[in-house]
Amino acid sequence: MTTYDFIASNKRKTVLLIFIFSALILLLGWLVDRAYDGGGFFLGFAGVYSVISSLVSYYAGDKVALATSGAKPVTKQQLPNLVNTVENLCITAGMPMPKVYAIIDPAINAFATGRDPQHASIAVTTGAMEKLQQNELEGVIAHELSHVRNYDIRVMTLVIVLVGIVSVIANMFFRFSLRGRRRRGGGGELVLIGIVLMIFAPIVAQLIKLAVSRKREFLADASGALLTRYPDGLANALRKIAAESLPMAGASTATAHLFFANPFSGRAWSSLFSTHPPIEQRIAALEKMGGLV
Repeated sequence: MTTYDFIASNKRKTVLLIFIFSALILLLGWLVDRAYDGGGFFLGFAGVYSVISSLVSYYAGDKVALATSGAKPVTKQQLPNLVNTVENLCITAGMPMPKVYAIIDPAINAFATGRDPQHASIAVTTGAMEKLQQNELEGVIAHELSHVRNYDIRVMTLVIVLVGIVSVIANMFFRFSLRGRRRRGGGGELVLIGIVLMIFAPIVAQLIKLAVSRKREFLADASGALLTRYPDGLANALRKIAAESLPMAGASTATAHLFFANPFSGRAWSSLFSTHPPIEQRIAALEKMGGLV
């Protein structure tokens, strides 16, 4: 499968994910309506809220991610090696030059954001710039540029937003359940079904998010290695991250899926619901690519 096939696949998955999550959200809104005689209010609220949230995240999610992480824009005069590295890899990949940001943090990490290659940004920590050799830094940046080129960020942004919407509606259901359960005489079976769905819908949505995110990381590793033609550079960067296990000071669960490596490294509980596959598995996959590039 070529890079163009992956891009086309991601675009198709974007449409499919929107359809699946939208159907789930509307189903939950309908169940709340039926259970508590909402008269269409909850169904309408679920539909409008999902559309507005998706649009806001689609067009402004990158700005929120950059601000949350404390990323600052940089120029070629300020950080020539970083900007030149991004520029050279973009030329090789045949993609537009993204805006370049730096994050003052000793951890080795980076992330890319933006809805498409024409509206993308890449942020790299000072720890990555200081601790990685040039071929390792190139591997990390190539990985992030691959996320942009493969439209991974668009897919994950929509997944994150829709998972959040499912959680909001679930929370709303339980609040009304506590306040209004005794107001309705019948429909006990429907209420029970609704409660079961409200409990498991957020869990299923979260599992979908984790599965999609981890698969995208493996794809970006492979695409990045093909871009630099040197899988060992990316693998060595991952080894350094595993060795230092240093969490980022400004890490947020809202943006953790964007980063090159889990920004909560070093916190035992974080690996249970990590959006990233284990570093050992990523290194093993890159080692298998060694003779293919």
